[in-house]
Amino acid sequence: QVQLVESGGGLVQAGTSLRLSCAASGRTFSSYSMGWFRQAPGKEREFAAAITWIGPITYYSNSVKGRFTISRDNAKNTVYLQMNSLKPEDTAVYYCAAARSLSGSRVYTLGSDYEYWGQGTQVTVSS
Repeated sequence: QVQLVESGGGLVQAGTSLRLSCAASGRTFSSYSMGWFRQAPGKEREFAAAITWIGPITYYSNSVKGRFTISRDNAKNTVYLQMNSLKPEDTAVYYCAAARSLSGSRVYTLGSDYEYWGQGTQVTVSS
């Protein structure tokens, strides 16, 4: 029902910025809460940011709060993750995810909350 494709990853130096995009296909995009997760080599998948479809309300993990900004453009069926002041610890594969939200203002932070996932885009931050 929902297909997600991430883009915008790459190799950057610490202190610089990247903007990730998540293009969604489907007829009910605006009814989904969206999230960004990341997974570094040898580590478990980690929640980064989420945005609801009512409000919208945003929420961030402590590790990215103040540096990353999640936003959505429902007209373009796209979710963004603006990443500023990147650190080497931000190096990971970043995944976009969609959760059906019966309560449109609820934020979801667990991977198990999300039904649909993209294939991921690699972000590498060098020192």
